[in-house]
Amino acid sequence: MTLSLPAVAKLNLFLHITGRRDDGYHNLQTLFQLLDVGDELQFSPRADNQLNLQCNDLSLQGPDNLIIKAGRLLQQQTGCQLGCDIVLDKKLPMGGGLGGGSSDAATTLLALNALWQLKLSQEQLAALALQLGADVPLFVRGFSAFAEGVGEKLVPVQLPQKTYLVVTPPCHVSTAEIFQHPDLIRNSAPLSLDTLFSSPWRNDCQPLVEQLQPIVALTLQWLVEYAPCRMTGTGASVFAEFPDAASAQHALTHLPASCRGFIAKGVNQSPVMAALADTEFNA
Repeated sequence: MTLSLPAVAKLNLFLHITGRRDDGYHNLQTLFQLLDVGDELQFSPRADNQLNLQCNDLSLQGPDNLIIKAGRLLQQQTGCQLGCDIVLDKKLPMGGGLGGGSSDAATTLLALNALWQLKLSQEQLAALALQLGADVPLFVRGFSAFAEGVGEKLVPVQLPQKTYLVVTPPCHVSTAEIFQHPDLIRNSAPLSLDTLFSSPWRNDCQPLVEQLQPIVALTLQWLVEYAPCRMTGTGASVFAEFPDAASAQHALTHLPASCRGFIAKGVNQSPVMAALADTEFNA
């Protein structure tokens, strides 16, 4: 029996950094918007404890992939002796600030919890997810959210389901480098849920990334000709909101040749949840 599930992308509609913690991590506030596009994964359970990953990008097949780490973590925490053959159809750009790797890991936790009949609660899975990365709990929870802390304190929000053009320029941004950089903005005033939607939004990482990666600044200069835009996460992907798919498509047809782009709609609930609910494993 093979279980096929999506691993959706996210946007940071804003990203404000409100301080640095004693442990070196940063306190932040962000609004996570889930999208209706992402990677695709297939899970075929095994009777032994082997975890095997195949991917259309061979560079992602090693043991350091978060998918394998998620499976190993579940085995270690539960004592489960089952395994799985996993196939990843990688569609999202890597290192783009879209959460692809984190989403892959979260989908793996959810899928193996069902396939192996571990019956862990969402709370338990989210706690494990945080060990894999700050963004992974978002995708385990499966809803668009206002986030605080390092991004793990999540409050569900209902956002208008808007159309976005997402563009990834040809560069790689190191998240660690950005958060360690002395020029990063770290003193934004915290917002409350009451003032969230009446306050101006920005990405505190964007000025620094534009300085370090001029191609990101050039891509934003191109995109702003069509709609207001900003960066997601620590980049390098940028996005703009459009009134409809036709206007987004018009901009996409003029995409610079060096960039990748796609159109997506915002969703408030991850399709992973509906897909899992329809499987016999959760019957």
